[in-house]
Amino acid sequence: MHTSTSARTAPAVASGNRFTWRVVDIVVAAVLGVAVGLVFWGWNTVGGLWFTAMDALTPGLGGIAVGIWLIGGVIGGLIIRKPGAALLVELIAAVVSALIGNVWGVTTIFSGLAQGLGAELIFLAFLYLRFTLPVAMLAGAGAGVGAWVLELFLTPNLSKTVEFNLTYLGTLVVSGALLAGLVGWLLVRALAATGALSRFAAGREARRDV
Repeated sequence: MHTSTSARTAPAVASGNRFTWRVVDIVVAAVLGVAVGLVFWGWNTVGGLWFTAMDALTPGLGGIAVGIWLIGGVIGGLIIRKPGAALLVELIAAVVSALIGNVWGVTTIFSGLAQGLGAELIFLAFLYLRFTLPVAMLAGAGAGVGAWVLELFLTPNLSKTVEFNLTYLGTLVVSGALLAGLVGWLLVRALAATGALSRFAAGREARRDV
């Protein structure tokens, strides 16, 4: 009788623990945030030049270069799979980028909040249960929408034409889906294949797929 009761209650306990942050989750979120922040710092030059060139070609087209700046939330959500993970990793990455130094200064942190929240809401919509490629791409697109909404008020975008803002939104969504969602998903898969994520569901899934 005792064994039967334990068997019935174990799934409920496991389900409750699924959303509880472990020490390893916090440590990995911090490490991921710093690593992605360094990626942001490197992309500030390459992506900035690409953004300027595309925007000069067609106003609003520069959003196609933004995706890499959205990748933190996707990676954090895919690996840690806990409420707040996408937001936290993107925010830490933005803080690191701002501290190292860039042309946007403290506004980078606001961007990290908006972009991380955009990705977080997608994972929330799936109740933190699905972490497939389509969900990753939706999270990247969601981060792009978050960036677009913030920039309506943080930059002069609200005073620009409807055509510009629709073009910019479209390119942010596409860039987020591809450069953040697809690339982020592939990076997590590659990292999981090395065994580095053995304490996470993403790592266990990779072993099952081999």
